[in-house]
Amino acid sequence: MLSFKITTVGASSGVILTKEAMARLRVKKGDTLYLTEAPDGGYRLTPYDPDFARQMALAEEVMHDDREVLRALAK
Repeated sequence: MLSFKITTVGASSGVILTKEAMARLRVKKGDTLYLTEAPDGGYRLTPYDPDFARQMALAEEVMHDDREVLRALAK
């Protein structure tokens, strides 16, 4: 388990990630991280945007269900 301390960054607070934490998250400097609520009541820090993932799932469903309509529109 990794632990981090909250530090002051200008007029805000921030967390400094170690190289190991960044490697585990598969992120680099400048990437965006998202804090999401987990089903067990805790929180999860992830590089994946849950709203974007939800939108892509809906788009894939539409592409699958309306395949013929999309094929006709592509002509």
